[in-house]
Amino acid sequence: MSVDKAKIEQAVKMILEAVGEDPSREGLRDTPDRVARMYEELTSGYAEDAAAQLGKTFKESGSELVIERDIAFSSTCEHHLMPFFGKVHIAYIPDGKVVGLSKLARTVDIFAKRLQLQERLGAQIADAIFEILAPKGALVVIEAEHTCMTARGVKKIGSKTVSYATRGNFPEAYVARVLGYE
Repeated sequence: MSVDKAKIEQAVKMILEAVGEDPSREGLRDTPDRVARMYEELTSGYAEDAAAQLGKTFKESGSELVIERDIAFSSTCEHHLMPFFGKVHIAYIPDGKVVGLSKLARTVDIFAKRLQLQERLGAQIADAIFEILAPKGALVVIEAEHTCMTARGVKKIGSKTVSYATRGNFPEAYVARVLGYE
C-alpha cells in the first residue's frame, strides 16, 4: 500500500480552509507537504511483513520463558487519526526456537505504523509471534496513552489503557513476571 501524497496535500489544504485558515500563508504554505510526508511515515508498516523479521530464528531448547518489556511505540488511532503511544511487553514460551530480541521490537513497529486500534495491535503482534515462531504460548500486553482521550473529548490526562492478547498455552502465573510484578 503506497501513500497518495498529492491527495493528502489536497485534503490538508481543504482542512486548513475549513477551519478558517489561509493555506498560502507563510507558516502554512509547506504544511500540506509536511503532513503528507508524516502520513507516509506513520503508515509505513503496511509495506512491511512481520515474517521477514520473525522468520530469522535460532534453535534453543533450554528456555522456559522469554520476556521483552518496555518496547516503546507510537501509533495512530483510526477513529480520530490522533496518536497513541506507550509500551509493549512481549513474552513467549519457546518450543525449540527463539528469535533475536530486536526482531520483536521491529515487529511491534511494523504493526504500530498502521492506522490502528490498541486491541488489534496487540492481537496482530501475538498472532504473528504465534504463527511464525510456533511457541507453546505467547502474551502481548500494551499500556498506552491515547491523545483522543487526553487532548480532546474527556481530557483525562495521564489515563492509560491496558490490553492483553494471549495465544496458545500461556500460564496465568507468568503474567506477573511479564508485567514486572515478580
